[in-house]
Amino acid sequence: MSNQNAIHAYCMKTKEKNVLMHDAVITKTSRGGYMAQGHDGKGNKMTTMLSKEKAEAAVKAGHAKMG
Repeated sequence: MSNQNAIHAYCMKTKEKNVLMHDAVITKTSRGGYMAQGHDGKGNKMTTMLSKEKAEAAVKAGHAKMG
């Protein structure tokens, strides 16, 4: 992992772990959690759940934007 604030997730289509998420958009769920949605750079969509601290750190570092 190159940056601690970058969002990494599991890609269901290619079965790869710790794939860097591009163009991440973070939304707050109805139950109060945070969810990031983006793609892996090859066109495969990815989604992951985040803690509040990790979500805020990713937005502050510029790796994601709030939706």
